[in-house]
Amino acid sequence: MATTYAVIMAGGAGTRFWPASRNARPKQLLPLGSSTGVTLIAATRDRLAETVTGDRLYVVTAERLATATAAALPGVPKSHILAEPAPRNTAAAVAWSAATIARRDPEALVGVFPSDHFIVDETEFRFVVARALEGARAGYLTTIGVVPTRPETGYGYIERGNEIESGLFRAARFIEKPILPVAEEYVAGRKHLWNAGMFFFRADAMLKAIETHLPALAAGIAEIGAAEAKGEAAGAAAVARIFPTLPSISLDHGVMEKSANVAVVPGDFGWNDVGSWQSTWELAAKDAAGNALPDGTIAVDASGNLVADLTTAGSARDATKKRRFALVGVSDLVLVETDDAVLVIPRDRAQDVRAVVEALKTRGELDKL
Repeated sequence: MATTYAVIMAGGAGTRFWPASRNARPKQLLPLGSSTGVTLIAATRDRLAETVTGDRLYVVTAERLATATAAALPGVPKSHILAEPAPRNTAAAVAWSAATIARRDPEALVGVFPSDHFIVDETEFRFVVARALEGARAGYLTTIGVVPTRPETGYGYIERGNEIESGLFRAARFIEKPILPVAEEYVAGRKHLWNAGMFFFRADAMLKAIETHLPALAAGIAEIGAAEAKGEAAGAAAVARIFPTLPSISLDHGVMEKSANVAVVPGDFGWNDVGSWQSTWELAAKDAAGNALPDGTIAVDASGNLVADLTTAGSARDATKKRRFALVGVSDLVLVETDDAVLVIPRDRAQDVRAVVEALKTRGELDKL
């Protein structure tokens, strides 16, 4: 029986969660959607604990985040944290991790998971993952498609084809983010699933597919692997030299859309990609008026608000006393406080936080990013 490994993809800048999310602390390192202070990446590791043991868990992250990622995942060996010197999209991340695992275990089954998603029903999630791994064991490049709950225009979709066997379907095609009328048709037709960015495969099958469809990427990863086999120093030098030159393309576009043996497993387990402060409000515990507030907050004639106190222990603000928040006569706002910034924005414009990031770049205030 093939041994199962997991790869957590943990790059990204998290610009939609400013001011909490910064270059040095993107959203996977924040406790978004958690009432217990667990970061998204730690929650991802925890829900995989019954699927893989800690020594079979790998993480691909940015070089600048490697130390913080290791701190968020105690127990993960340093050699299992693959630090990218430059962002090259998901195909390169999957290729590097698959090749690393294949050198250890040529017949490995691999599951790839985003680090920054929230799952409500973890028991059902593990059942769906097990089904996807069975599809991978049979030789399919398999993904999970989330059963849509609304006509979402911010996600890609996967069209479900004929059933291969119970719970496993051909992936007929991958579709970019649709306009609203098309998304409404997809939900009504019940053949389309949200693309959640999870992948399952035999390591050798994925490497063969990358060699077929992305030969330049395969060649670069093979060169890195040859150097890594010579020792840590040689491997690090090769990664620094070669990785930034690799093709930058998503696994969806580069491999999954081009391969014939692609399968999808539908999943319905309360998935949320935690894409904005609006998502955080949706996941949070709320009072009777729909407010998600820190303990001690005073709310008078206020509804539908999110207040997030993300100041850190030992900060200048924390050294005196935590602020008391008070809301009077306001509705559907997001208020976020960190050590050096405060954000106030209507919930329905939560995606526009990116405009703040762009304004800071324009002003040259890169230390605030």
